[in-house]
Amino acid sequence: MSKGSGSAPLPSTPGSRKLVPRSLSCLSDMDRRPCRPPGCDPRLRPIIQRRSRSLPTSPERRAKAAGAPGAACGAGCNRQVRVRFADALGLELAQVKVFNAGDDPSVPLHVLSRLAINSDLCCSSQDLEFTLQCLVPDFSPPIETPGFGERLARQLVCLERVTCSDLGISGTVRVRNVAFEKQVTVRYTFSGWRSAHEAVARWRGPAGAEGTEDIFAFGFPVPPFLLELGSQVHFALRYGVAGAEYWDNNDGRDYSLTCRSHALHMPRGECEESWIHFI
Repeated sequence: MSKGSGSAPLPSTPGSRKLVPRSLSCLSDMDRRPCRPPGCDPRLRPIIQRRSRSLPTSPERRAKAAGAPGAACGAGCNRQVRVRFADALGLELAQVKVFNAGDDPSVPLHVLSRLAINSDLCCSSQDLEFTLQCLVPDFSPPIETPGFGERLARQLVCLERVTCSDLGISGTVRVRNVAFEKQVTVRYTFSGWRSAHEAVARWRGPAGAEGTEDIFAFGFPVPPFLLELGSQVHFALRYGVAGAEYWDNNDGRDYSLTCRSHALHMPRGECEESWIHFI
């Protein structure tokens, strides 16, 4: 009998559970497993992390789409393509629509003109001639006439040149740089000055390195009725600077443009190439 021991150890039998005194066993709060004696390393447990599923990449999406029904087969694909006709589904192979005489579509004039040009290209071997109606200035470009500098020094404002296009009338004006604050206005009329309109020109820059002259640009639209033969547009320029006004009205005659017929000759080869842009 051992000293200081009040009981003898119990014999262990095969298949029986070994009893451990309560003072030598404890349960962990996390896994309810017996704790190891002090000084021993804790049991290592693997940490399993679940990877989130990312969106498929472009190649994966293309590969998935290739295997979808109706997609094109790739290399090694033995999928069969089925063709089904409309009559097999109970549908008609042709659709017939009846138009009444009053329901005939009206062909626009610009389409008819293009068809006429196309027929001329096919049946004619000569150069084509077109007749256009457009506004033509009744004066020469003032900047190209002699004495332009003297006129500018005398009246401080002069029209340089004017052009006409589908967008309207535009031009440039040259003024003397009298002061920093200045304004150029174009007064124009379509009715022989029974009524008038105004358009403000915008500053475009100095005319030279000296800085004694400035250039302004203006533009105003043209109504469609002015494209009739004989129609005219009149305009004059007003220059406001240093509290005074100066005018350029073509020495009292006003600047005018008249709608006239203009013949345009075009070689056959160039016209055939330009017809591609209308297709």
